[in-house]
Amino acid sequence: MSTFKNDAAFAQALDAADPLRAFRDEFLFPQHNGRPVVYFTGNSLGLQPKAAAGALKQELDDWARFGVEGHFHAMHPWLSYHEELTASAARLVGAKNEEVVVMNQLTSNLHFLMVSFYRPSGKRRKILTETRPFPSDTYAFASQITFHGGDPEKDLVEVQPRTGEHTLRTVDILAKIDELGDELELVCFGGVNFYTGQAFDMAAITKAAHAVGAIAGFDLAHAAGNLELKLHDWNADFACWCSYKYLNSGPGSVAGAFVHERHLGVGLPLFAGWWGHDKKERFKMERTFKPMPTAEAWQVSNAPVFSMALHRVALEQFDRAGISNLRAKSEVLTGYLAFIIAEVAKETGTRLEVITPNDPAQRGCQLSILAHGHGKGLFDELTRLGVVADWREPNVIRVAPVPMYNSFEDVWRFGQILKECLAGSH
Repeated sequence: MSTFKNDAAFAQALDAADPLRAFRDEFLFPQHNGRPVVYFTGNSLGLQPKAAAGALKQELDDWARFGVEGHFHAMHPWLSYHEELTASAARLVGAKNEEVVVMNQLTSNLHFLMVSFYRPSGKRRKILTETRPFPSDTYAFASQITFHGGDPEKDLVEVQPRTGEHTLRTVDILAKIDELGDELELVCFGGVNFYTGQAFDMAAITKAAHAVGAIAGFDLAHAAGNLELKLHDWNADFACWCSYKYLNSGPGSVAGAFVHERHLGVGLPLFAGWWGHDKKERFKMERTFKPMPTAEAWQVSNAPVFSMALHRVALEQFDRAGISNLRAKSEVLTGYLAFIIAEVAKETGTRLEVITPNDPAQRGCQLSILAHGHGKGLFDELTRLGVVADWREPNVIRVAPVPMYNSFEDVWRFGQILKECLAGSH
């Protein structure tokens, strides 16, 4: 939208015209002085759906009623619980059903997938990632390199921004892939960088990685439920994601994994467990592992049913809302936030530098703000006045208006609170 206004009535008019506005009423908001907080940290932990408690109680009741027979007789039989989530998860990430499995947690899935997709040999040993990925990714990459006898100081390469810039240019990422060439084994980026909020061109990165004979994988922690993903069409080799951020499935909830269909049933090395065994023969308890012909082969353990019950609620909401509709709203909602921040900076004479790209195609919900001369004191004051955002060292305030439950009035309210904080600091 080209003409925004820093005005309550304008924000309320946008909300009235929002086809997704009813979803807000399906969530529980923390309260501050008798009204909902401005909750802008769905990029860290999404709000609780009101239906979550009932879904969890259903499983507790079935456990009480059936005991072990709940595996077969629960309303959602536990034996096959993960299968109920596959189609929705696949739609969310742009994959075929057989390419997706809901299992484990994010970094666990990254490790399990790297068993299959990071197999260094000869001079082809390097892993390429963005500058400052989420620390857990760095730890996983470095430990995998060490496990294979390599040196993380040499074999883990991060693409750096140009001098004076905070984010990466796609052309520089592609040039680094080409430069590393036949020394490159794996390119693994976050779909959206946790710190800057930059969304990467995953299709272009995948194409460039494949051109030099490397594997392309993605950590979608900040992309799943945030961007419209097309993993199958982009030809990514693998991906993994969590469900507690934009997917609103509860703290530490079950995660997901994608393996492109060309890698299924071809005998890739993997760490095996009984839930990855052919389900038709799983309970024969035979000695030799016979993998499922789908991404389920990477499963090692049976379903964490309580987490999956919450995740099922969240995925059902995404199915009703539609990720393309959510993304369309998000572009306007975050665009409005960028406008409001700029207006407040102008009105208060404060330098508020948004380091997230201004191009909607290169960002999701999140904007990362450098508040020059203010830092954590400003964040603490925002918190005191009812804004739930988050602080990332050394000096960034991350704010993420989520289209599933945030409103345009939330954005306007944030601007008013931000203005009050800055006015009080002069």
